Amino acid sequence: MNLTRKIIIYMIIGAVIGTVLNLSNLTAIEFVDVYIINGLFYIIGQLFILSLKMMVVPLVFVSLFCGTTALREPAMLGSLGGRTLAFYLFTTATAITIALTIAITFGVGGGAEIPTDVNYVAAEGRTFTEVILSILDNPVQAMADGNMLAIIIFAILLGFSAGKAGDAGQKVISFFKDFNEVIMKLVMVIMEFAPIAVLAILAKVFAELGFDAVLALGGYFFTVLIVLFVHALLVYPILLKVLSGLSPFIFFSKMRSTLSFAFGTSSSNATIPVTYKTVTERLGVQNSVASFSVPFGATINMDGTSIMQGVATVFIANAYGLDLTGGQLVTVVLMATMASIGTAGVPSAGLVMLQGVLLQVGLPIEGIGIILGVDRLLDMTRTAVNVTGDATITCIVAKSIGKFDEDIYNDPNAGEEMLE
Repeated sequence: MNLTRKIIIYMIIGAVIGTVLNLSNLTAIEFVDVYIINGLFYIIGQLFILSLKMMVVPLVFVSLFCGTTALREPAMLGSLGGRTLAFYLFTTATAITIALTIAITFGVGGGAEIPTDVNYVAAEGRTFTEVILSILDNPVQAMADGNMLAIIIFAILLGFSAGKAGDAGQKVISFFKDFNEVIMKLVMVIMEFAPIAVLAILAKVFAELGFDAVLALGGYFFTVLIVLFVHALLVYPILLKVLSGLSPFIFFSKMRSTLSFAFGTSSSNATIPVTYKTVTERLGVQNSVASFSVPFGATINMDGTSIMQGVATVFIANAYGLDLTGGQLVTVVLMATMASIGTAGVPSAGLVMLQGVLLQVGLPIEGIGIILGVDRLLDMTRTAVNVTGDATITCIVAKSIGKFDEDIYNDPNAGEEMLE
């Protein structure tokens, strides 16, 4: 049985275990809650996610360095970076516009009963100015803090300099190419434990979530899900077909393992190694493009998160009986699009971003406490959408600049060894 099937099967088993624990009310037993749900399940899931996050910084830095050295010319680097950024921002703006349109059309949140015991502590977010200034930082400090934008900029500058440094630069390039192979091998070793980890994560989520939370926020929950599916299964395939001529069916068939993994971990950053391997070995994108586009997308491309913010903004406004003006809706689109650049690719980071959007349009941030109950499950789904966007744009950009192997894309057996 290959890794994809194992992950899917273990996901189902985890969801069943969690649902049984919840419906049977076993979660009320202290031993089950402390030692199984928040003990065994939590530890297994967190150890796996932490092991992948351990690999994110060296993987992003080394792969971006190698990708930049392969481009050599500033014009090619500028073309790749400009196209990638433009596509990511476009899809994010499209996502939140669709979300706002559907949420307003269906009046999500209208007539909702506001709980009186909402207890939400606002997390400290960063201003847009702080996000921009953070792209240049001490590289060692940036790696320690996980400041992905600063890491990306430093890796690109260092890679470009190495390509211009003659023999000395070639020695450094050769070292990092070998180092990149070692890192990717370690990632695949860690991936062997993915099925068990996903089972534990899903079991904990479903044990704690319960159907009562979903029913209470059904309008919000299902509106977000509908928009997520519309964006993933309609917008992305149309863009892929129109802009590259590639088959969306082949794309999704080869993305199954990556999407199930993203769903299980709820982290775009933790999924970077899997996304990178999939787009290069299964979809035919050359390393020089994937090593730039994939980590860049995990940092700034947050379509799924933007969808949640759009629906949540309308839901909270309607729930509190407040009307959003046209100017406020435009502000939401702009804020969510630009703020996505500074959102960390970690679980529930979008809630911090939502806080800034609500403050900007004058809505009470306490409303976030209302939707917290179902956010974990939605977070898993929107992470899968974010990763789908990363891979879609990577394929489109690679095809547009001639860094794409269509034979690999059309070969159903290409890269299957990564799934074994």
